[in-house]
Amino acid sequence: MKVIRNEELSRSNNSLEFEGADHDGVGLSFFLFEGAPGRGPSLHTHDYPEIFLMLEGQATFRGPDGEVEVSAGQVVVVPAGEPHGFNASGEGSRQVNIHVSPRFVTKWLEEEDYG
Repeated sequence: MKVIRNEELSRSNNSLEFEGADHDGVGLSFFLFEGAPGRGPSLHTHDYPEIFLMLEGQATFRGPDGEVEVSAGQVVVVPAGEPHGFNASGEGSRQVNIHVSPRFVTKWLEEEDYG
């Protein structure tokens, strides 16, 4: 068993990052996202699924079918290859964004933007 403190994780914009490949080859990666309203990534895709666990607050997710408001206590599953992006809304959001990949591999469809 290995215990990792948040302070040991890389920081990028509003997130702490865990890439499984850097931690004994774990087969997934995740972001711990804490964002103020309007913060979040622009439209992008991955060659693997991504799962969002909404812990606190709200976010507006964009996808091929338009926008949807998501709140704490909900889970969003984005299939591999599906364009998506989100912005924290309301008073912001706290979420875990799980990438089913040992590395983050992102194809940006719009200019990268975290708000």
